Amino acid sequence: MLACSQPVGLAAVAVAVALRGDGPPDRAVLWACLAAVFGTAGLVAFYRGMAAGAISVVAPIAGAAAVVPVVWGLATGDHPSGLQELGFVLALGGVVATSWERTPGSTRVAAGVGWAVLTLVAFGGYYVPMHTASQDDFLWASLVFRLTSTSLVWLAVLATRQRLPAIRPHVVALVTIGLADTGGNVFFAAASQEHGLVSVVSVLASLYPIVTVLLARLTLGERVQRTQEAGVVVVLAGVALISAG
Repeated sequence: MLACSQPVGLAAVAVAVALRGDGPPDRAVLWACLAAVFGTAGLVAFYRGMAAGAISVVAPIAGAAAVVPVVWGLATGDHPSGLQELGFVLALGGVVATSWERTPGSTRVAAGVGWAVLTLVAFGGYYVPMHTASQDDFLWASLVFRLTSTSLVWLAVLATRQRLPAIRPHVVALVTIGLADTGGNVFFAAASQEHGLVSVVSVLASLYPIVTVLLARLTLGERVQRTQEAGVVVVLAGVALISAG
């Protein structure tokens, strides 16, 4: 799926850069290459997690990736408010509650949680270098990011000699995925250039699981255990408090 959807986003952002006509900014834009390594790994893990388990469980855990750039911001001089500190506790506690499901006589890690945690780490690693790359020109940063991520995906396909499935029945979905994914990257880069604080911009970007969970409920009819539902709510509340602080 990535091999087919990524070039769509690359073409879209390349057209945007060409139409604007500005040349590339300074070398800081190359931080987008590192962001692409993390982001691409995160997408692979995210898709694997959703295939293995409930989207309603995987997405909120992945959304807690906001903790990583906030911690980075604190380490480089940001000062948390009381609400943000509470948000950290809620986000991490919610991840734990969401990750476990009860079965008769035992409790086990829910399916897909391992992939979700990998997504958390990878997406968290994406935010900081992408924020740095976007400071001078968010469109060029988005182009470098998408060019790198598309190259990584196709190198993996060629190295493993995977055969791509027929895409004709899924063209509309793949185009939509490619445009939506790239659009999210572009808007994050634009917000980074406009507002500056990596902690605030990254947390707001991590609120996407709200939409993902709602769509999973409405279109797929997903249902998870009550403790996991409570964990989802707590994770999202924690992310919201980190942002509000």
